[in-house]
Amino acid sequence: MTATAPRPDVPDVPAAPAPVLSVSPVALPAPDRPVDLTIRVSAPVTGQRLPLLLLSHGQGYSHHLSSLNGYAPLANYWAAHGFVVIQPTHLSSRSLRLAPDTPGAPMFWRSRAEDMRHVLDRLDEVTAAVPQLAGRLDPSRVAVAGHSMGGHTASLLLGARATDPEDGTEIDLREPRITAGVLLAAPGTGSDTLTPATAESYPFLGTTDFTTMTTPTLVVAGDRDDPAHLSTRGPSWHTDPYTLSPGTATLLTLFGAEHGLGGVAGYDVAETTDESPDRVAAVQHLTWAYLRGQLYPGDPAWPAARDALAAAPAPLGRIETR
Repeated sequence: MTATAPRPDVPDVPAAPAPVLSVSPVALPAPDRPVDLTIRVSAPVTGQRLPLLLLSHGQGYSHHLSSLNGYAPLANYWAAHGFVVIQPTHLSSRSLRLAPDTPGAPMFWRSRAEDMRHVLDRLDEVTAAVPQLAGRLDPSRVAVAGHSMGGHTASLLLGARATDPEDGTEIDLREPRITAGVLLAAPGTGSDTLTPATAESYPFLGTTDFTTMTTPTLVVAGDRDDPAHLSTRGPSWHTDPYTLSPGTATLLTLFGAEHGLGGVAGYDVAETTDESPDRVAAVQHLTWAYLRGQLYPGDPAWPAARDALAAAPAPLGRIETR
């Protein structure tokens, strides 16, 4: 049997996780922001033609999980398996301590998506700040992932739209350079199901329109993730990006998972109410395999991961595709 020659456009995946190089903070000048955009860059120390994965943090009570310093379980895994992961500190981060009357506060939902565009526009500056990346990026292969509020950010970049409650303008922030995404415990939509406090403080959440989100997306939701402080819909609210989008979408439902999805925001953090190393490992591998398959059509990682989940004696979740 003749061995199949390696495809020159596909980076090799090491048999074992590669050591990871992580550099932060890298500051990107942003005159239109109250402060410059700071990012963390994580990458394998070896490899060429590396795809790019933008990771948007959520919100929470901790000061630094919602910043470039959070989400180490995901960023480290993805980087060790061949992605260059870039994590911005959005203006909504508690670590910045911006005044509550700052324009766009408290969630800065438009600015968050614009941060990701800013990163893609400044990739030359990123590689200049991290010289170990020189000549190793493949800017034609870009994905985005986000958890919780970061999922809302990612959904806008993937094509969902929202209406600005200030003036009623429909906002289109789709980023065509991004060709795949992962939404982790992302908000749903529906102004009639928002709690009164949410409708008053975060009315944009009720205006999200997933019917324009056509970029291939993996939606990850916990079947015990009840957003009672935001919506009256229960856990199904987090599946809206899957059920309402017209594009190629896949839903991973994690059994027993709450909003932390086992602990993706950080190692041993108090905010995780459903701590489970096995669940985190499943999220790590399945999200990586999905993005690998989307960025490199024909790659066997996603079919293998999907089949392994279904064949497990006690599967941690189920996958649906439409």
